[in-house]
Amino acid sequence: QVQLVESGGGLVQAGGSLRLSCTASGRTFSSGAMGWFRQAPGKEREFVAANAWNGNVKYYTDSVKGRFTISRENTKNTVYLQMNSLKPEDTAVYYCAAKTHFRGRMETLANEEYDYWGQGTQVTVSS
Repeated sequence: QVQLVESGGGLVQAGGSLRLSCTASGRTFSSGAMGWFRQAPGKEREFVAANAWNGNVKYYTDSVKGRFTISRENTKNTVYLQMNSLKPEDTAVYYCAAKTHFRGRMETLANEEYDYWGQGTQVTVSS
């Protein structure tokens, strides 16, 4: 059984930093992708960042470029999201997702066609 377990959420002031972690168990995603989505209250879930092919490919939504960094530790089957310069609008539940195959089309990393999802971790940024 595949499981994705997130950790690292919490409450932080604007301008602060948090690092989210997502550890996968049950299989590896070396030829696929692992990424992060988020859902703010009253809004639809949106793509944040993803990396694919053992971390060699990275893709970000425009609103987090230059502030968030996605990385991967393959030996631990874990993906991280380092979030710096946080803003109140980053407040959301952050979900880890993983897909078993990635065929090279970058835009597919941003859609929700992932095979596995975590339960989510709350990130709250106060102003």
